[in-house]
Amino acid sequence: MELTKKELAKYFDHTFLKAYATNNDLRNLCEEAKSIGAAMVAINTEWVEFCKKELEGTDIHVGAAIGFPLGQCGLGTKMFETEYAISQGADEIDYVINISKAKMHDWDFIKKEMEAIVEICRKNNKISKVIFENCYLEKDEIKKLAEIAKEVKPDFIKTSTGFGTGGATLEDVKLMIDTVDGEVSVKAAGGIRDYETAKKMIDLGVKRIGTSSSLKILDEFEKENEK
Repeated sequence: MELTKKELAKYFDHTFLKAYATNNDLRNLCEEAKSIGAAMVAINTEWVEFCKKELEGTDIHVGAAIGFPLGQCGLGTKMFETEYAISQGADEIDYVINISKAKMHDWDFIKKEMEAIVEICRKNNKISKVIFENCYLEKDEIKKLAEIAKEVKPDFIKTSTGFGTGGATLEDVKLMIDTVDGEVSVKAAGGIRDYETAKKMIDLGVKRIGTSSSLKILDEFEKENEK
């Protein structure tokens, strides 16, 4: 798939989710996102209002990470955080599933959780993304989660938080894309730090890439296309 630099940048959810984030870090993130024309900045909920103001007048979305990074705060807490983030100006919600429930194959809970968060996003006309954290899951568990998503229909399913023991793999991304069969988009995140990997993910069919290496990837893209 041939892309321009501008088209490639629109795949990026430009990310800064560190616990030690400061005003300067988030201001710099937003300036970088504006300079490249990213799709979104991915941040912790604390920074939604700040980044919304920094990005005022642009088409760059503010995305809040919910239940991040462990997914263990309880459904009620995730629902409250989702509503709070939206009230602060979030355009997109990336929530972490209850990974323990997935490992216990409590698929009824996983579906209930997904329906609850997705419904809040739908009623507020916001984009919903479901983070699986594939590094802790078996292939059949990833497939089952994708099957539930195919039924519930969030806007995206996502590979990873970037804080687990592993990130996005081509094998997992292909499994997710094949399972949802065009009904839900797929976002690859975690460990995507170079153009070669990003290109492979895009060629597989991902619609978004979560990365803190957006500028580096775009620089490599330019060098590759100068050859």
